[in-house]
Amino acid sequence: MTVVMGILNVTPDSFSDGGRYLDPDAAVARALEMEAEGAGVIDIGAESTRPGHTPLSPDEEWRRLEPVLKRLAGRLRVPISIDTYHAETARRAAAYGIAVVNDVSMLRDPDMPAVVRDHGLRYVLMHTRHEVLPGLPVSAMVEELRSPLARLLEAGVPARDIIVDPGIGFGKTREQDLACLAEIARFRDLGFPVLVGASRKRVIGHALGGVPVGERLAGSLAVVAHACTAGVAYVRVHDVRDSVRVVRMMEAILAHGDRSAS
Repeated sequence: MTVVMGILNVTPDSFSDGGRYLDPDAAVARALEMEAEGAGVIDIGAESTRPGHTPLSPDEEWRRLEPVLKRLAGRLRVPISIDTYHAETARRAAAYGIAVVNDVSMLRDPDMPAVVRDHGLRYVLMHTRHEVLPGLPVSAMVEELRSPLARLLEAGVPARDIIVDPGIGFGKTREQDLACLAEIARFRDLGFPVLVGASRKRVIGHALGGVPVGERLAGSLAVVAHACTAGVAYVRVHDVRDSVRVVRMMEAILAHGDRSAS
């Protein structure tokens, strides 16, 4: 089953919905709405990771996150994920019962493995590169994940708590983004559940002839459908209701195919 992870940006500058949920009450209302729409995880981020974004200090990141986590405490039935690459933010958030750390930095903070281990959190390891290498094949990107995976395991993070993400839109050309989606099985071959986050991203706009962010729903849903057929465990999306419906329809079709084959 593919789980839909709903995106909640408590930022002023995210590429798709910057500023919309910066107010804590608006953020809480959206989290509850996404849960009602069928999200299996709510992923909360306080720092935009769009190209050219302004990095935040852990203290500023926490200033945005804490009011939302306080208000959500005990109100959600589904797990909360924190989109952060700061171990200190993850440690603080663990006190509010978060379940997942979604790290876009490929383990930049050396203290992160210990925080994940000590608080029993799940950890999303996303592939990224500081330098784009247009000729780099997907197989090489997969290999680049092996070292941080080894660091997590050596630190005592259980393998069952690790998720890998190909990092669509991070340190890649649009062609490489499409290749990662087409060859998602290579990431699954690492032996961990896979998360795909392509919702509304530039690769979709590019593939659809340059459509703006607000017109990328159809492309985003196509990625969700593809992820279901490819055995992806999680899809990270803005449009939760429509994505959940696509997942349910795809699962119904795939289940029927399995019965027909038996």
